[in-house]
Amino acid sequence: MAIKLSVDEISRYQKDGVVAPITVMPTSVASELRRRLESAESSFPQIIGPEKRNNAHYVLACLDEIVHREEILDAVECLIGPDIILTNTVLFIKEPNSLHHVTYHQDATYMGLEPQDSLTAWIALTESTRENGCVRVIQGSHLLDIQQHIDTFGEDNILTRGQQIENIDEEHALDIELEPGQMSLHHARTIHGSHPNKSVDRRIGIALQSFAHPSTRQVHGEDYALLVRGSDDYGNFTKGPRPKVEVDLANVEFRNNVNARLSEILYAGAEKQRRY
Repeated sequence: MAIKLSVDEISRYQKDGVVAPITVMPTSVASELRRRLESAESSFPQIIGPEKRNNAHYVLACLDEIVHREEILDAVECLIGPDIILTNTVLFIKEPNSLHHVTYHQDATYMGLEPQDSLTAWIALTESTRENGCVRVIQGSHLLDIQQHIDTFGEDNILTRGQQIENIDEEHALDIELEPGQMSLHHARTIHGSHPNKSVDRRIGIALQSFAHPSTRQVHGEDYALLVRGSDDYGNFTKGPRPKVEVDLANVEFRNNVNARLSEILYAGAEKQRRY
């Protein structure tokens, strides 16, 4: 089933820097994907875990299916055109009644991608609500330049550096509540964050970060990406493999190399570096 954004949804994205909710799969499919993900977590903790959450789509078939899901790409195409690359994925899992949170930030700050008009698709495999720490956005903030970010390296901060924009007025934040199988799309400069999970269940989402046109450049040098739709006439990124089985151990070394390079990019200029 094709998911084409309406004229109103495209207008909202251009005005607000975010559009949601967009249903991209039935709840039953999202639940099955969750089951497969948690099975991999249990069986292969050395591959999937709190410090192993980046770019698991190279190894796990369940995440590869999300990355290439037509309904997601149809919506993304409405915003950036028919030729689409994906640079990274990040699992955002908040355990029940935990303190883990995401401070307000802009994705484009440390990604090194130029121009800064890529977007993130955030797909919910569980409910994402105010209670369990859904994404919150500052509407229209994508029209701003990159704001000053302070590195906190906070223990319960899910972000790499614990980076945050100070003095955000949360009264103007919009909660992006999603059902399993729904997604949000936000611009790379949209200011967003999230609070801790105060519920009794995990909150599981995967950020496809970032979808971009193949002409996009990595200003820090070599980088990796998948061509997920259309064609790439630019060759700015090294293309990665897709998993051939449910958990493709043959791709682990490639994924490790991708994540090592990603860490170099995200921590460029930082005083220290964490293990994710």
